[in-house]
Amino acid sequence: MTGKAKPKKHTAKEIAAKVDAATTNRGGGKAGLADRSGVEKGGHAKYECPLCKTTAPDIKSMQIHHDARHPKVPFDETKLANLHATHTADPAKPRPGVRGSFKR
Repeated sequence: MTGKAKPKKHTAKEIAAKVDAATTNRGGGKAGLADRSGVEKGGHAKYECPLCKTTAPDIKSMQIHHDARHPKVPFDETKLANLHATHTADPAKPRPGVRGSFKR
């Protein structure tokens, strides 16, 4: 136990947690927005609404979106655009949400 005047030192666990937080892609910021949008790499968004071009990761989310935003138009699963089928992933670019960092 340290005295009142002595500052506590950082533990190895705390330092490891800071390094992990700094080097793991959590999906936030501009890079995360590009990942989620599905524009360049396919991203997290698999399906695209044919009416408003909003993207969703799965059929259930797209159905919820459709019921909320387009209640007068009947939901048709066959009209949805599958972005993962149309985009081919470039192996040189990092995948969305993959752990790791360029700074080492």
